[in-house]
Amino acid sequence: MNISAEKPASGPHGASSRRGPLRAGERVQLTDEKGRMHTITLTPGGAFHTHKGVLSHDNLIGTSEGTILENTTGQLYQALRPLLSDFVLSMPRGAAVVYPKDAGQIITMGDIYPGARVVEAGVGSGALSISLLRAVGDEGYLHSYERREEFADIARGNVETIFDGPHPAWRISLGDFQEQVLLQEAPASIDRVVLDMLAPWECLDSVATVLAAGGVWINYVATVTQLSRTAEAIRADGRFTEPEAWESMVRGWHLEGLAVRPDHRMVAHTGFLLTTRRLAHGMTALTPKRRPSKTGFSQEDLNAWTPQAVGERSVSDKRLRRVARDASSTIQRGSLPPEEAEARRAAKD
Repeated sequence: MNISAEKPASGPHGASSRRGPLRAGERVQLTDEKGRMHTITLTPGGAFHTHKGVLSHDNLIGTSEGTILENTTGQLYQALRPLLSDFVLSMPRGAAVVYPKDAGQIITMGDIYPGARVVEAGVGSGALSISLLRAVGDEGYLHSYERREEFADIARGNVETIFDGPHPAWRISLGDFQEQVLLQEAPASIDRVVLDMLAPWECLDSVATVLAAGGVWINYVATVTQLSRTAEAIRADGRFTEPEAWESMVRGWHLEGLAVRPDHRMVAHTGFLLTTRRLAHGMTALTPKRRPSKTGFSQEDLNAWTPQAVGERSVSDKRLRRVARDASSTIQRGSLPPEEAEARRAAKD
């Protein structure tokens, strides 16, 4: 078996490692007949060991992707390069990753296009950075900001692994986004801003300064309180369009003959996405015809958290009295023993 496969001529960054025969140094995903997956890095002279035998790496190097091979005991494995979604969920991580379902929504709903100038903050382990770099391409620009050096190191390693080296469009800086971005980016020079952080509302002025007119600001937040506070801060600022928010949930399906049904497990809530766009300089946002009740977030203004403020419908006293009468009449119709029902009626009288 050929154990030295040359790389094809280079094209867009990272493309050469996604096509052609399997090569030494590449990550390969092995799947057995029961659907169990193992990710290995091909090494000349190396071997993949399990309790059911050994598969030589040399038998894989130089073969076509999608080859099915037998190990020393006759166990069959299919060999494929991991997809981006496979890589993201199995790569080294120091922080929780942005799941593929959310990264896809960010790329599409944030309108991240080839050549776009993008800044992001909250790099974590680099999962979203990889998707953003694929979207902007070699001619684009992605400047990532991360507060913790160890996270930046992990992200850099993951990005360079999947792109087979440093990406020409990527730059990563250490520090707080709201401070650093104003020093490193010219006003109105950025097409898209992507924030994955605890308090995105603190970056409002910085985003408004660097984002070009019509540019998209997309936020990834974990909780409803973060979502609400970010939306209200954007509305109060007046330099952005009315924010829109959503979440996505993915449920797989079991497919086996006529046994076609939803899987018992699903990727449900991971985070909320909120988008808004920068208005032209000097413009003030249109006021929606329906605005939610004003809400406060300080400890001194807890009275603002009323049922009406969070969208609950008020119930009139008249309706409550009617429901109470209905409940009382149900008791009288026999759901209680006669003597207890009579005692309650006497007490009411």
